[in-house]
Amino acid sequence: MADLAPQSVPHELPAPPGSTRAALRAAARWRRQIFAVTWLAYAGFYFVRQAFAVAKLGILDDPTLHGVLTERVLGVLDAVYLAAYAVGQFLWGMWADRFGPRVVVTVGMLGAIAAACTMGVSSALLVFGGAMVVQGLAQSAGWAPLCKNMGNFFPVRTRGRVLGLWSTNYAFGGLAAPPFLAWWAYRVLDSWHAAFLVGAATLAVVLVVFLLFQRDVPPDAPAGAGPTAAARATPTAAASTAVRRAPFAPYRAALKDRMVLTLGAAYFLLKPARYAILLWGPVLVSDRLPAVGKVGATVIPISFGAAGVLAPMLIGWLSDTVFRSRRVPPCVLALAVLTGALALFMPLTATGSAVVMMAVLAVIGLAAYAADAMISCVAAVDFGSAGGAGTAAGLVNGCGSIGAVLGGLLPGFLPGTALFHGFAGAALLAGLLLLPHWNRRPATASS
Repeated sequence: MADLAPQSVPHELPAPPGSTRAALRAAARWRRQIFAVTWLAYAGFYFVRQAFAVAKLGILDDPTLHGVLTERVLGVLDAVYLAAYAVGQFLWGMWADRFGPRVVVTVGMLGAIAAACTMGVSSALLVFGGAMVVQGLAQSAGWAPLCKNMGNFFPVRTRGRVLGLWSTNYAFGGLAAPPFLAWWAYRVLDSWHAAFLVGAATLAVVLVVFLLFQRDVPPDAPAGAGPTAAARATPTAAASTAVRRAPFAPYRAALKDRMVLTLGAAYFLLKPARYAILLWGPVLVSDRLPAVGKVGATVIPISFGAAGVLAPMLIGWLSDTVFRSRRVPPCVLALAVLTGALALFMPLTATGSAVVMMAVLAVIGLAAYAADAMISCVAAVDFGSAGGAGTAAGLVNGCGSIGAVLGGLLPGFLPGTALFHGFAGAALLAGLLLLPHWNRRPATASS
């Protein structure tokens, strides 16, 4: 975590004395390349992650599966996936600190592709359950290692804006994947199985691009320095070495940090609402607007993802400029808006209007993704301990992923009013937990 922690991130890419303009241009080119390839890598994960959400519409209408894969069973499968995802978040970040992001992300992509292909050729409940476990573990190999990868190439002073822009990857994935997969599954191939197979093929292409263009550390970092080269090029070499000798030390340090625990608790409360719409969006829309059909029910939640693409950029800019590197104020404001939108979801969508549904989902997406990006990425990095970048991001995201289990499970069991009022209450509580830290800044805010 020495690579990304506030005390240890290099302010510039390592450069030899007397660097020429060509060397500086090369450093800038590497920043752009790593930004692009890691952004694409995480967005690519979503083309497999969203396959199940798209396939649910066909599964529920498949007469051969009636009484087998019911809404409740699908909710349990989502919970199984998310539980595995949460476990993976706590593990992969630590392994990225030890072995480097390239190894961990590659293994994750291969696992995600294999699990999706398995679900694409089978409809057996036990096979689905096993594949969802593998999929959850594989998907969790993306975020923390790629956050670490970005930290090796970018300076502290631009963190809010750069990581805010970079965090649009998961909003874009959630936006682009469902209609793309639904088109193939229900318009081209007329089979819900196709959602899994097309998603796997898409991620396979992304994996090839990742292997060609990704690097763990700047190419001019000390030769033979290994995955933590960028960190050892800084004054915190001892902390980086300690990560290898005592990989669980960063967790022990984080568990003593009140701010890290607060971020984890807030993220736990925030995540259910976003994941409920992410995983159940087409079903939720279909229940409220049955006349729109399968493709329409998949397309309407695009407004949720579209607003989510803008949200990380907006909140990152606000936190760096308007709030002068204070990460909590924009989070609290976003959570306040989210609370109101979730509480009003059912009465507003009772009109039966697709336009109103899209507008409400857009407001929820803007608020949810803004708070999500700030808590899970920028704030987690700013307030994380100095022991290992991947470990810090994995810890906060692991807490959120436990909450996401509820987002996958509850829509299969609760009626809409109880569901959205519960999500609104959780968002309100998350804001109240963060409120006492309103004026808190990271240690490197003046960098």
